[in-house]
Amino acid sequence: MIRVLLAGGGSGGHVFPALAAASALERIAPQPPEFLYAGASAGVESELAAAAGIPFAPIAARPVRGRNPASQLLSAATAGVGVLDALGAMRRFRPHVVFLTGGYASAPVGVAAWLSRRPIVLFQPDVAPGWALKMLAPLARRACLTHENARERYGDRAVLTGYPIREGFHGLDQPLARAHFQLNGGPALLVTGAVRGAQRINRVIAERLPEWLEVAQLIHISGESEFARLNALRDQLEPRLASRYRLYSYLSTEMPLAMAACDLAISRAGASVIGEYPAAGLPAVLVPIDEAGGHQRFNAEALANAGAAVIVDNATVESDLFATTADILGDAERLRAMREQVLTLRRLDGAEAIARVLLEFAP
Repeated sequence: MIRVLLAGGGSGGHVFPALAAASALERIAPQPPEFLYAGASAGVESELAAAAGIPFAPIAARPVRGRNPASQLLSAATAGVGVLDALGAMRRFRPHVVFLTGGYASAPVGVAAWLSRRPIVLFQPDVAPGWALKMLAPLARRACLTHENARERYGDRAVLTGYPIREGFHGLDQPLARAHFQLNGGPALLVTGAVRGAQRINRVIAERLPEWLEVAQLIHISGESEFARLNALRDQLEPRLASRYRLYSYLSTEMPLAMAACDLAISRAGASVIGEYPAAGLPAVLVPIDEAGGHQRFNAEALANAGAAVIVDNATVESDLFATTADILGDAERLRAMREQVLTLRRLDGAEAIARVLLEFAP
């Protein structure tokens, strides 16, 4: 039996790959594995690990990037406490391997794993690594990658696995997905800001909501903080337009269905777009943010260069997003070509490929 300590957080893009790999390992391991998830108690990882039925060990951790010097000092001190927390988790759980997916919560866990002489397997979800994975790269025994362009950093430790897709992406059927969300045969647009929402995109949708709904039916995942305001706007719509608007604060298990039901997505360009949009056959208009080292720009370019996405700059989202999206939805041939291109990037075995790497460290 293999014991795997999982760590990574700050956003769902770091957590879902860990959970997908864990689920795949449960399917292929010769004996049932044991898992422990280590992360920040205030991060999304605590909620998502609990929902997956995986025990959780809280680790002191705070965001570092983009904060003032005083806050950075506090984050560094917190990380020191986090290393002690993680060492305690190592002693109690005694993992055979530590699987890190990035984000600020993974840094103290990676240091503790190195101090405890536990083998580290990294998963780099983005084309370019964030600061935590850059720091931890020299400590890793293996590095699982989604994109060939990331291989050079790791040399012979690199394994090109692809993105670990959640189970819900297997066997998707668009007509059934559209029926689930009660969509008619017209164009359907997914607008999503992932777990926390995307305020700037939400604002662009809110300011012209009737116009958006004339162009397409919307499945809009707003994030909790924006839901009440958008719900109030929905209540003000005339019934014909209100019937075209599906608003959710968050979707978890239904997210693959939402992607399959739609013809086009609008979103940021977190790591999941590299794997999940191709899995669902969903082309996209991507609005990458510049924070966190600009890694979203590299993710967006990977899809755009393949003809599977169009990029709208964050600085011009207010002026460009509606027109760009409407143009694509109004051009059936262009939309068909983008869908064909995104399907060429599809890989559904990433979670199993990572699970096989983890099994290399089974006792």
